[in-house]
Amino acid sequence: MNKKTVFLGGTCNGSTWRAQIIPKLKVNYFNPVVGDWNEKSQQKENEMKQICDFFLYVITPEMTGTFSIAEAVDSSNKNPEQTVFVILKEYDTKKFTAEQWRSLETCAGLVKNNGAKVYFDLTPAVSYINGDDQCESI
Repeated sequence: MNKKTVFLGGTCNGSTWRAQIIPKLKVNYFNPVVGDWNEKSQQKENEMKQICDFFLYVITPEMTGTFSIAEAVDSSNKNPEQTVFVILKEYDTKKFTAEQWRSLETCAGLVKNNGAKVYFDLTPAVSYINGDDQCESI
């Protein structure tokens, strides 16, 4: 049996969440973050989205755009059993405002209602992806 692969989507902007979880993953991963985002990078990301077994979207207060949230909602509609959505209220030195957090919790509810897994912590999400633990999501 081939080793599963997880797509590491979500907050970029120099966020370290990917570096934090990659050593803990027991599955292969695709990290879409590259130094120079171009058409070839976008094509590779689209190809990987077709073959990955899991789609992890981690949203941290470092985000400046909202496309990753749209990707997570889209993924939860198309691939609910494979989608894992994590929102972190605080990360590194940043924190979402109360208004932002309420909106993100509402998005998390939408993603969960679509059938995807939702967590507010990286550890249970990684355990779920690794197949170590069937941690209950929210």
